[in-house]
Amino acid sequence: MSMDSQDKSFPLMSSFSFAFSGILLALRKERNMRIHFISSIIVLLVSFYFSITKIEWVFILFAIGGMFALELLNTAIERVVDLVTAEYHPLAKQAKDLAAGAVLIYAALSVVIGIVIFLPYVLNLF
Repeated sequence: MSMDSQDKSFPLMSSFSFAFSGILLALRKERNMRIHFISSIIVLLVSFYFSITKIEWVFILFAIGGMFALELLNTAIERVVDLVTAEYHPLAKQAKDLAAGAVLIYAALSVVIGIVIFLPYVLNLF
């Protein structure tokens, strides 16, 4: 199917619908996505409580958005690998492990961002 015929078959709103469907599917089916979602709600509430600066908001929102995006990509890679082979294959394992590693690195970075931003606010409480 060419790109032109695909564009006519799926209007812009359908594309958004598919994207939101994928996000909701991940929230329903993926434990880690739910953990990220709950963590994000807590971080947003804490951010409002401490009235963080605009630049701190930018870092927090990039950390949250990036985490969701990477978790969705990780899940997509896992699904495709599972679709391609039900048997153990070293390359399938590597693909899954590499995607999981990307999520872990970004999660660690997000935690560091949180510490850098929130630790001074927390210390000021005491």
